[in-house]
Amino acid sequence: MQINERALGGLTILDLNGRLTIDNGAQLLKDKCESLAFQQRTQVIVNLAAVPYIDSGGLGQLVACYTTLSKAGGRLTLANINKTNHDLLSITKLVAVFETFDSEEAAVQSYSVAVRA
Repeated sequence: MQINERALGGLTILDLNGRLTIDNGAQLLKDKCESLAFQQRTQVIVNLAAVPYIDSGGLGQLVACYTTLSKAGGRLTLANINKTNHDLLSITKLVAVFETFDSEEAAVQSYSVAVRA
């Protein structure tokens, strides 16, 4: 698992590349989100375009990131989720927890609307 961090205005976009599994990057993602919360960079989009597979450990760390950022007054959204991973979110009912977007652009726009509201 590789994580590329980009800044876009007040947003942080995390481009994940590889399998998000308990033994392959899930802890890395959690550590990254904790670091961002510490830096008060709490408006985060996780781009899953290059993530072919998520296991239960990866889901657990996504939930941990969501909780960490929410407690810090922030927001975490998911973008570019493939069908398999979206089905996993649906089966586990986490689709009701995470805001998901078909594209990074749509996720970015959702923050613009939230900022104006």
